[in-house]
Amino acid sequence: MSSKTSQLPSLSFESTFFESGIRFVIGIDEVGRGSIAGPVAVGAALLDVQINTSDWPEKLQDSKLIFEKKREAIFADVSDWVRGWAVGMASSDEIEAHGIITALSLAGARALEELLAESSLREEIASAGIQIILDGSHNWLGPKAMGIPVATKTKADRDCVSVAAASVLAKVTRDRLMIELEETYPGYGLASNKGYASATHIAGLKEKGISPIHRTSWLSKII
Repeated sequence: MSSKTSQLPSLSFESTFFESGIRFVIGIDEVGRGSIAGPVAVGAALLDVQINTSDWPEKLQDSKLIFEKKREAIFADVSDWVRGWAVGMASSDEIEAHGIITALSLAGARALEELLAESSLREEIASAGIQIILDGSHNWLGPKAMGIPVATKTKADRDCVSVAAASVLAKVTRDRLMIELEETYPGYGLASNKGYASATHIAGLKEKGISPIHRTSWLSKII
């Protein structure tokens, strides 16, 4: 796969908050929403205006626009560059029980809880201000945002460095999990399709049936 666009993310949108006096921005993005197996994952990447205003990884883009090998190659640089990061997940069982939007909010809450676990960081945030930038047009975090203001932005994963970072961190983390799950649930090609409805995955479903990590209600048109 080649890049679908040459556009690279910037700090332009984040800077509108930094310039208003807010010190911290959390970029948030989800991956795995359209998968038929495995969890949905939400990445949260924390930027601090005192240290994260330049020198982000040169090849950073929305995770959907870059090769898997490139995502793996920049993962460490991205995780080192941000002030902090976390990835929260909601299982296929939770997706089945509560629906995808509630599952996304659960995963987002878990990411935020992990990211903001240190009391010293929370104290800094309380005195210096914080803003969430959420990819998309709908605030699916809702009350799970821990009282932090949320700004939604369509194509934020493409345009905003913080959200692009969250996208890469979430995608690589989830992909690694799906590769591990291939060992437990062989025959679906999870290591290559990461739980999406590829031809190999559909063939595996027809041959082996539904596994415990499949989103059963999503399969009515496939098997």
